[in-house]
Amino acid sequence: MKEIAIIGAGSWGTALAVVAARAGHVVALWSRNEEVVDSINRYRVNPQYLKSTPIPEGIAATVNFETALSRASLVLIAVPSHAARGTLTAIAPLLDRNSIIVSVTKGIEIETAKRISEIVKEVVGGSYPFVTLSGPSFAKEVVAGHPTAIVAASKDSAAARVVQNDLSFENLRIYTNADVVGTELGGSVKNVMAIAAGMTAGLGFGANSVAALITRGLAEITRLARREGAQMETLMGLAGLGDLVLTCTGSLSRNRFVGEELGKGRTLAEITAELNEVAEGINTARAVKKMSDRTGLEMPITNEVNAVLYDGKPARDAVAELMSRPLREEIS
Repeated sequence: MKEIAIIGAGSWGTALAVVAARAGHVVALWSRNEEVVDSINRYRVNPQYLKSTPIPEGIAATVNFETALSRASLVLIAVPSHAARGTLTAIAPLLDRNSIIVSVTKGIEIETAKRISEIVKEVVGGSYPFVTLSGPSFAKEVVAGHPTAIVAASKDSAAARVVQNDLSFENLRIYTNADVVGTELGGSVKNVMAIAAGMTAGLGFGANSVAALITRGLAEITRLARREGAQMETLMGLAGLGDLVLTCTGSLSRNRFVGEELGKGRTLAEITAELNEVAEGINTARAVKKMSDRTGLEMPITNEVNAVLYDGKPARDAVAELMSRPLREEIS
């Protein structure tokens, strides 16, 4: 039995709390929302996320960072990427020196185009073992008991194995690797591609078009990630191809939903007003464009997604732009 702190009570943070409690661990689940905390502690339900999932007794919710972190050996960061730096700054003085920091956030900071591991190193320092947890995993399916496989990546192999052993339980199987860069970028950039896949579907195009989008999207992710030092095997694995396929095709994907609605002609403001949770691809698209501009990489799908999201370009025009690009070899 371990004592685990999960910072962030959204769908994925709540799902991981449920899995950890089912595995017999004691979980402190932090939320900034007092109503959520009260409902979890009193009625054993998160009133905003995964409402139909009973919260096990092994989970105690709190709005207090110090209470959540007081005895935690694993600290899971489950807040959106735009809140990661502020959250890490707040908890840094409270971390036990023996804690392992685990990021389950799939995004990139907009202002700096930095990955979560880079933010952790800046804010918390490099003395804490860091693990990133990613892969094809809808929270609703995980708590429903659907077999799910994800990856714990860390330069510290012992820390990765701790996360693997402590959080793997029944339907959740965790593999390990040492490629933090590839795991983070695979889990983040796929959200941009999912918006593009959603636009394709929203325009009424079929499986041919979505398959082409996924394949060329993987090529873009691979170009960027390899430039940043990722391993090809990671991009072909669960944190790369696996997560990309799920997010581009799954009906539970928020990023795909955003793209579908854009394809139908709705504005981004209208769509986001309806979302109960963050669609990371909206912000990540800007961050990835910064990265590609900085490195000079060709990322046409990313560019077109940005044009639709932020420049008012119609989704149909973005697809036409991609299809009219100069012809080339597939493998360059």
